[in-house]
Amino acid sequence: MAKPAIVAKIKLQYFRSKICTPTKHKLVVKGLGFTRLNQIVEREDTPSVRGMVAKVPHLVRVVD
Repeated sequence: MAKPAIVAKIKLQYFRSKICTPTKHKLVVKGLGFTRLNQIVEREDTPSVRGMVAKVPHLVRVVD
């Protein structure tokens, strides 16, 4: 059997409120899996996740 490939991870922090942001930005934050402020989640480092982070750099930051 083949060994599973090692998947790169990226840690993201939701550090600024999505109140008074466009609906699309709110949906991106929800799509990344954030439910509360200052929450840190770990996601796979894929182009789609990087693109989502690039859409809301004023709300989400990359931690380490």
